Amino acid sequence: MQTRNIIVIGASAGGFEAIRTLVSGLPPHFPAAIFIVWHISADMTGILPRVLNLQKKLPASNAEDREPIKPGNIYVAPPDRHLILEKGHMRVTRGPKENRFRPAVDPLFRSAAYAYGPRVIGVILSGALDDGTAGLWFVKQRGGVAVVQAPEDAEVSSMPQSAIQEVAVDYVVPVSEMAELLIRLTAEPLQERFTGKDEAGNSELVKKEIDIAIQEKLPDEGTIFGIPTSLACPECHGALSALSEGGRIRYRCHTGHAFSESSLLSAITDNIENNLWNTARGLEESVNLLNHMGDHFAEINQPALAAMYFKKAKDTVGYNKRIREILHEMEKLNADFMRRETEAALQKHRSGKQPHL
Repeated sequence: MQTRNIIVIGASAGGFEAIRTLVSGLPPHFPAAIFIVWHISADMTGILPRVLNLQKKLPASNAEDREPIKPGNIYVAPPDRHLILEKGHMRVTRGPKENRFRPAVDPLFRSAAYAYGPRVIGVILSGALDDGTAGLWFVKQRGGVAVVQAPEDAEVSSMPQSAIQEVAVDYVVPVSEMAELLIRLTAEPLQERFTGKDEAGNSELVKKEIDIAIQEKLPDEGTIFGIPTSLACPECHGALSALSEGGRIRYRCHTGHAFSESSLLSAITDNIENNLWNTARGLEESVNLLNHMGDHFAEINQPALAAMYFKKAKDTVGYNKRIREILHEMEKLNADFMRRETEAALQKHRSGKQPHL
C-alpha cells in the first residue's frame, strides 16, 4: 500500500517555534521523511537540528548532498544551501537564490512534487512575504496535499495568507493541530490524484528550474523561462522572463535567480534605496572636495574661482538634503506593505476621513 511519506515544510520569520511545536507532536516512529527549509542567516549552522533533537522525537540533521532518504528522519536545509529532492536521495547545493533566499522553500517543494507526486504533503508555516506559494501550487498540481498554518495562529501571517490566496489549500489549521493531521494523512492509503498528465504546465521547464537549483546542468545559452519582460534581475541585472501559474506571475532570469511578484518588488525597492545611499555618499564626497579646492584657490589669491567652488559645494549640500528627504519618506514596497496601506485607506474611508481609492 502506497502512502504519503514525503513531507516538505517551509517557514520563515516566526517559523522556529512553529516547527518545534509541530515536531513535538509527532511520534518517535513516524513513517514519513520530513524536509525543512527555514530562512536563516548564512552564519548560523545547525541550530534547528540541535533544538529538534532535544525533544527526543525524530532524529534531525542538516541534510548532506546525495544523502539517502530514510523515513522517520528530519532533514533540514543547511544555511546558504538549497535542499532539493531526487528519487531516493537529496541534493544540497548553492544554486541561485529564489525570492532572495538560499535556502528557499520553492525549490524544495518543486523538486519534491516533481520526484514524488501524490506522495508529497506540503506545509507552509509562519513567515514574511510569499516564498513557498509557487512550490505549494506545484505540489497540488502533482496530486499532493497542501497544508497551511492558520494565519491568525502564525506569528507572521504573510506566507500562510499568500498560500491560502493563491493555492487550493486542503487544510488550514493551527500548528498545535498539525502533527495530528500529518499522522492521519500519512496513515491513509494513497488516493491516486495525479494521472501522469502534465497538469502543472511544462514539466520540461520545471526540470530545468530544478537543474538550475542543483547547479549541475546550466541552462542552455539563450534559454528563456516564460515571456520576456523589460525588467532586470535585481541580483545580476540579467533579463527577467515572466511565468504564469494558476493566475499568479513569477519571474526568472536567464542565469537562474527567481522571484515572486512581491519579492521582486521588495528587491527593486532595496536596490533603489542602496543606490540613493550611494548617491548621498558621493554627494558628500563632492562637497568635501569642492570645499577643499575652494580653500586652495583662496590660499593662492584667486578669490573669484574660490567663491565658485564654495557656491557649488553649497548647491551640492542642497542636492544631498533632497536625496536624504527621499530616503526618509521612501517605503519598502512589497505585497504586505501594499495590503496594509490598502486596509488603512479603506478604514479611513469607512470612518469618513478619506475619499475612496
